[in-house]
Amino acid sequence: MTRSRSRSASALPESQRSSLLRALGESDDVTVFVDGTAVKLPGEVRDAVVDLLQRMAAGDAVTVASVADTLTTSQAAEAAGISHTYLRNLTDAGVIPVEYRGTHRRIRREAIEEWLAGQRRSGSEQL
Repeated sequence: MTRSRSRSASALPESQRSSLLRALGESDDVTVFVDGTAVKLPGEVRDAVVDLLQRMAAGDAVTVASVADTLTTSQAAEAAGISHTYLRNLTDAGVIPVEYRGTHRRIRREAIEEWLAGQRRSGSEQL
């Protein structure tokens, strides 16, 4: 199975929201089927899936992303070997793409690695 970076889903239509909300309210048992096989989810995973479904049943659009794929600005600055302030300036200038979680910036590890590779390439071209 290929893992995408993040996935968004728009809000469900009212008819689907009400049936999902009813199903979630009737039982704590959540069964997931993968290729016809029932899979028992560990507690934390089950809770995350139920939370996602409850948000969708409430009419919210959702985005799912892996935590390991994104870094805080402090983590990204440390990984790049630059100051936090310089990193913020690079994101403000659009040099390094940034995502916002509320007011918090998140930077994909891949974006930092690409920026570092570009810095190395431009450094070797100047030699």
